[in-house]
Amino acid sequence: MAKQKTIPELEAEKSENERKLSQLQHKKQQIENRITYYEKGGRHKRAHHLITRGAAIESVAPLTKVLTETEFYAFAEKALAVPEVKGLLMEAVNEHNRAEQKERC
Repeated sequence: MAKQKTIPELEAEKSENERKLSQLQHKKQQIENRITYYEKGGRHKRAHHLITRGAAIESVAPLTKVLTETEFYAFAEKALAVPEVKGLLMEAVNEHNRAEQKERC
């Protein structure tokens, strides 16, 4: 039969288990914080990317600054539907792809 533990032994065991629990809770919080950091990192990069693209458009076409968001989207859709603009965009994408292929080789 197992020896029964004394009250001081049980209190020491309880104290040790509480300490371990506290450490595990702290480790869990660190992992959750790390997950949040990495998830936000992607959003921050995307936000930065969108902001810099928008700033580039405004610097090239300053008149777009006066348009509302809805008006700007309508303008962008119309501008990107023009065959010449589609062709220029496709040329830029193809040039990008060629440069990327050269880098890989």
